[in-house]
Amino acid sequence: MDRRQFLRLAGGTTLLTAAGVGCGSGPDEKERDPGAAEGRGRRTLRIAQSAHFVPAFDIWFDDYARRWGEEHDVVVEVDHVRITDLLTQADAQAAAQRGHDMSAFHSAGAAVFEDEVIDLRDIVTDLESKVGRLIPAVERNIRNHRTGKYFAFSDCWAAQLTNYRIDLWKAIDAVPDTWDDVLRAAPRLKATGTPLGVGLSPGLDSGHHAFGLLAAYGASVQDEEGNVVLNRPGTIDAVKTATEVFRKGMTEEVFTWDDAAADNRFLASGKGSFILDPLGTLRGIELQEPQLAETIGLRPPPAGSAGRLFPHSVHTYVIWKFSQNQELAKQFLVDLTLGYKDAVLQSQFYNLPSFPGSVTDLPALLAADPTAKPVGKYGILAEAATWSVNIGHPGDTNAAVTEVFNQFLVANMFVAAARGEMTAEASVAAAEAQIKAIFEKWRGRGKI
Repeated sequence: MDRRQFLRLAGGTTLLTAAGVGCGSGPDEKERDPGAAEGRGRRTLRIAQSAHFVPAFDIWFDDYARRWGEEHDVVVEVDHVRITDLLTQADAQAAAQRGHDMSAFHSAGAAVFEDEVIDLRDIVTDLESKVGRLIPAVERNIRNHRTGKYFAFSDCWAAQLTNYRIDLWKAIDAVPDTWDDVLRAAPRLKATGTPLGVGLSPGLDSGHHAFGLLAAYGASVQDEEGNVVLNRPGTIDAVKTATEVFRKGMTEEVFTWDDAAADNRFLASGKGSFILDPLGTLRGIELQEPQLAETIGLRPPPAGSAGRLFPHSVHTYVIWKFSQNQELAKQFLVDLTLGYKDAVLQSQFYNLPSFPGSVTDLPALLAADPTAKPVGKYGILAEAATWSVNIGHPGDTNAAVTEVFNQFLVANMFVAAARGEMTAEASVAAAEAQIKAIFEKWRGRGKI
């Protein structure tokens, strides 16, 4: 029995209790019933999304939602759910057929709910006619090319970056441009008490790292047609590289990192010399340790034998079929996107627009960031789309890839080899067997 089947059998009371999980859940379901607000003459639009990695953005977003609601005579309620609870909450609400009007996901999540949500092709098409094309790699996260359905909508994405201590790397006359560079520098940095930090634990960050290593070595879970192709030489090369980087340059703590910003704390402590993460880490350090922030440089993720590719983190929304405010939710997303420059600025460039034409002066804004030391430090983000791919690359981020990612099967494959529990070859073969079963299930359901 999978998680969703269990939740469906668990009973309505349990499901509705789970639906309220998160830091901002507020009053109980009865008090927040949209029907009650309608009875008072105003509709209620309920939105679930995670707390942002740049806290100031949540303050801005909640105020934007309030102002938008006032303009449309609507009460807009935003619940900031813990990122680790997003899928659990969505499972519960889909099973109960009650909850938020729209829910947000990061990178992989929305595809498994395709049958539970409405098609958003109309607003994607409308926005493309007004501001230009959606980024192709982002579109692969929200559209099922097999069914033709836009099961989700994306307002933004976050580029994965190399965050490294310029002073520490300069001291050993090195830069982390390739994984070979990282491997050569690893023992020297570890010996000085400033190890590398690449997450190797069941978690979202580690999942991105694992999929990024695959892409850099020309490997992937699936091909463009949705066939499982994991057990190939490139995958084994990626696993062996990660194993060597861990053994020569990291400590055991990377096996226990959670998704509550463990790698951020590692770099902010001053002992970390290298992590892979979006911009939120550095923004936090700028506030708490500005002198340390000046020593941290940004580069694209390291290149492997097949080039420089790394999966980005994509923010997506779904609108549930059970929502009584579907058109209202659509309008909220359209209006948010048309004025997305404010969102980009308030997120301190963590949020990059999924529709680039909505923020046409982004390169100039990046170059002029007032907190950047040295000046122009964040200009690198203007080119981030050139190395960023979706989790399902070179195919869609379909339901099967989503389940593989969220069960951490690829991350666990790297962990097994790095800890010496299995050889690289054995860990890859074992992971592929598990992954094939998941793909067969979703293929049988007509989703790939």
